[in-house]
Amino acid sequence: MVKIKDIANALEMFAPLPLQDDFDNSGLQIGLTDAEVAGVLLCLDVTEAIVDEAIASGCNLIISHHPIIFKPLKRITGSNYIERLIIKALANGIAIYSAHTNLDNAAEGINNRLAGIIGMQNVRILLPKEDSLLKLSVYVPVSHADAVRNALFAAGCGNIGNYDSCSYNVEGFGTFRAGEGCNPFCGATGELHKEEEMRIETVLPSYIKNRVISALLKAHPYEEPAYDIYPIKNSWDTVGTGVIGELPVERDALELLAEIKGKFGVGCLRYSPLPGKKIKRVALCSGAGGGFAQAAMSAGADLYLTGEARYHDLFNYPGMTVAVIGHYESEICATDIFSEVLSRSFPGLKIVKTALNVNPVNYM
Repeated sequence: MVKIKDIANALEMFAPLPLQDDFDNSGLQIGLTDAEVAGVLLCLDVTEAIVDEAIASGCNLIISHHPIIFKPLKRITGSNYIERLIIKALANGIAIYSAHTNLDNAAEGINNRLAGIIGMQNVRILLPKEDSLLKLSVYVPVSHADAVRNALFAAGCGNIGNYDSCSYNVEGFGTFRAGEGCNPFCGATGELHKEEEMRIETVLPSYIKNRVISALLKAHPYEEPAYDIYPIKNSWDTVGTGVIGELPVERDALELLAEIKGKFGVGCLRYSPLPGKKIKRVALCSGAGGGFAQAAMSAGADLYLTGEARYHDLFNYPGMTVAVIGHYESEICATDIFSEVLSRSFPGLKIVKTALNVNPVNYM
């Protein structure tokens, strides 16, 4: 039987929790990780009506994009909709899990999905994650270099852009003397030993450091492996905020905006002055991404698309149009992503997409 922790593990392999922004609270919101899952209801936001829908459909796990708990709760008395739905969910044995900015920032997350809907090519991250990578150097006897290297790759090391299994290797020799009580892999206790070794260097995201060290120690033949881990200042170009890419052909601005309005079911598309040229390079960021318009212009975008922007976010971007399609409209594809991840991982699992429109914004 599938348990909540299994669902969480599958989602976090796709969109690891450490990718979330500092203000966020993604992950399990309500429930026990060892509870068995009867069915999953997918939604953008959790409301009282969504909890009722889960009860009626026989789903005891709700997966949402937006977390229901952002700030610590001092009391749960039913004084607002968040407290009421928490009470109802607990009373009916329903767990709630949310994947928010970690899903936005993931390599194949929401922004990448939006780029695909628009038909963008050569898609890359607009604002890559910073200070999130480590370099690992380890010294291994030549006879075991392949085994250790493969173990590191299997643990998540060696990914650079669209390349995997990346490492640098150089042969040399190491020296050591085993003291009393040691059980050396090679050499004799009390004698200086010289061993042909390989220095393996590879890169890893900092959040998997413990997993990598565990894999390293398991695969390495030495009793006391020598290795170094240190931070590097490289940007992590495959994850981060927003994306930028190019359209297959240049497009008339108004024609493109009308097409985007239709594709995303936008009730009212707002946009700043048109750039006075054809649109070729497009940047986008789902949700409340108005504050990243400057980054889009600096990257040479002709059009910046986002879900939400303030009045002043639409000023002072000569040569670039900022278009606002709505927060809900820019993120509702999250339910499709959830469904695809879970269907691949758990064939036969009952998965229900909400039939309710929880968008609080109405258009006249």
